[in-house]
Order: sequence, then C-alpha cells, then structure tokens
Amino acid sequence: MPGKQEPRSPLSGPDRAAAFLLSLGTEHASKLFSRMDDEEIKEISHRISNLGALTRDTVDRLFVEFAEQLTSVGTLVGSYDTVERLLASTLPGERVDNIMEEIRGPAGRTMWDKLGNVNESVLANYLKNEYPQTVAVVLSKIKSEHAARVLAALPEEFAMEVVSRMLRMEAVQKEILADVERTLRTEFMSNLSRTNKGDSYERMAEIFNNLDRSTESRFLTALEKRNKEAAERIRALMFTFEDLIKLDPGGVQTLVRKFDKRKLAVALKGASETLRNLIFTNMSERACRLLREDMQALGPVRLRDVDEAQQLMVNLAKELAANDEIMIADQKGDDELVY
Repeated sequence: MPGKQEPRSPLSGPDRAAAFLLSLGTEHASKLFSRMDDEEIKEISHRISNLGALTRDTVDRLFVEFAEQLTSVGTLVGSYDTVERLLASTLPGERVDNIMEEIRGPAGRTMWDKLGNVNESVLANYLKNEYPQTVAVVLSKIKSEHAARVLAALPEEFAMEVVSRMLRMEAVQKEILADVERTLRTEFMSNLSRTNKGDSYERMAEIFNNLDRSTESRFLTALEKRNKEAAERIRALMFTFEDLIKLDPGGVQTLVRKFDKRKLAVALKGASETLRNLIFTNMSERACRLLREDMQALGPVRLRDVDEAQQLMVNLAKELAANDEIMIADQKGDDELVY
C-alpha cells in the first residue's frame, strides 16, 4: 500500500519557483539568476516581490515537492528589498536598476502593460516629440481605449500623421519592437520613476494640509529636526488658510458666496487681519455688517472648531480651483493676473 502523500504546497507555477529560489539564500540563488535571461529574471523577481509571507509549513511542503529536506527554513518574506539584494549579488548595477524599475511600476507585467497605467496626458507629452512611426507602434501595442485618449491628447496635425502611419502599418519586426521598448524603458519610464519620487512631497503636503493645526505644526517641527530640506519642500507645497490671500477679487467673491456663512464666521475668528480685510472688502456692505455681527456674537471659539472651519474653506477653494471656477496664484508668480 503506497505511503500517505503529503498535501501539495498552496503555491503554484512561478510562485513555487520564486519561493524555492528565495529560500536558497543569496549565494545559491545568485548562481541560478546568472543562468537566466532578462525576461526570466523579471518574471521571478516580480513573483518574489509579491510573494509576501510564507509559513514554515508551506515551505516544508514546497521542499518535499523538490525532494529537499530543509525543515528549519521557517518563515520566508518576499519583498522588493529581498529581490533587489538577490539581484545585486550577481548582476551589474544598471541591469538591477532596470529590472527593479520594471517590477516596481507603474503596475503591469510588460512594458506595454505599464504604459497602459500611465496617464494619457503624460504619455502624449512624451510621444509628441517622437517620430510618428514610433508613436504608431506604441499606440498599436496598448489597449485601444487608452490609445484613443493618448491620440486625443496629441497635437491634431501630429495625431493625424500617426493615424496615417497606423493605417499603413504592417507587422512590426521583432528588432524594431525591441528598440522601441528599450527606448521607452531607458528614456521614458526611468524619467517617470524619478518624477514619481518627486510627487511624494506633493502627496505628503496634501496629507499635512488635512491635519489639524497643532498636529501639522508638531509633525513639521519634528521633520525639520530630522530633514530640514524635506520640511521646507513640504511647506512650500502646502496650501493653507492664509494662502487664500492669493485669490483675486472674483475668486474671493465666488468662495464666500459658496461657503457656509456660519462656518465663515468661525473661520475668520482665527484669520489674520489682512485676510479678514480681503474677505470684507469683497462683500456687500450689508453682508459685511452681518458677518461682523455673527463673529462678535460667537464670543470665544475653540481652536479646533476654527481649524475645522478653515480646513473646510481651504478644501472648497481647492475644489473650485480644480473646476476652474477660481484661480489660486502659485508662489512663483506664474499665475499672476495681468489687467
């Protein structure tokens, strides 16, 4: 009677290979990596980076399938750092950077998958400087709905030239396709990756904008002690209540008209005299008088209520700006109005 079979590992296919390779350690795994081509390395690296935690039981069952006896492996954790260390032990730095860039994002398995996750305006802005034939190849490789949005974002005359090339295009030679893919990877995706790193400051500024005043101040002060440059960059990107002073008269009037008048009285209790005057001078005499009376009737107001009202006003201003109903001048003066 045959012996009782061990239950199979819950992993399947490439994930099993990734887990097995990860469990071998850097020295042995590097020897296997050196025998793989780039596509195989990308595939395994992608799997390792998304592997997560594996229990000891799963690892043991996996090694039974490979006829290995490594019962002391314990828990394995696959991550970007793990795979980067494995690759760095055997491959040149530039090759490691290219592979890590591929598997980190934008999300997608192949270059064309990744392009499908790039904003159409960003992609069009890059492609408009390429040869129409190159753009035709790219648009033929990405999903039709995304290609349509990219095409619409291109300059019209250039877009028509691309359309003509696509209509006349025959099967693309493998070498040409490889050249286009290589150019996109080295020139576009690498620049996009660096740009996205810069965007982290914008995201952090947006998060800080939504903190209450005391927490925001505490975090920025703490960050300044650890990284003064980062704190200054975040401050420069933040839009605060006092930044409403950058609004032109029409913007102030639109904002005040659409904001809750009860909240406005609370928000202005904590405003600077300059900002208060800007608000008052862009209201009718009657509305201004009523607002002053409301503020006086409020008496002392809790700071957190003031912070909440001011944040609501800032959020409304940003929403109106996003809808082009008002314009907020930036700190560089690029949006300064000329009359």
